[in-house]
Amino acid sequence: MDTQKTIAALNELVEINNDRVEGYETASSETKAADLKGLFSGLQATSQKNLSALRAEVSKLGGTPEEGTRVSGKFFRAWMDVKAALSTDERQTVLNSCEFGEDKALEAYEHVLESHTDVLSTEQIAMIREQQSALRAITIG
Repeated sequence: MDTQKTIAALNELVEINNDRVEGYETASSETKAADLKGLFSGLQATSQKNLSALRAEVSKLGGTPEEGTRVSGKFFRAWMDVKAALSTDERQTVLNSCEFGEDKALEAYEHVLESHTDVLSTEQIAMIREQQSALRAITIG
């Protein structure tokens, strides 16, 4: 197994979870609605849990967990839509943007599972599938 490729694959998921943490932290701080604060807090907690497991795995392999985000292009615009919608109290726009972000997270998990299983251990694949299932179970709106 190519350890560097394994670390890179896991760090893809670290990045998307970094995005989720940052995005939901921003969304939570921008909204006044208690139910949205609760939703965003729960989504952020899911990402924190994912990050903890992913970072531990990267470190165990001798790698450095990614600290940055991949907030670019469409993903970045989605979070900016959340922020703008919260400032104007457009609830459905906020929820639609969050759903878009969740779809992007699931795409990242799918990509890693489709493209990198040759460099992942059985245990790593199981962890990724478990995290992916937790993301799929999330309902927004």
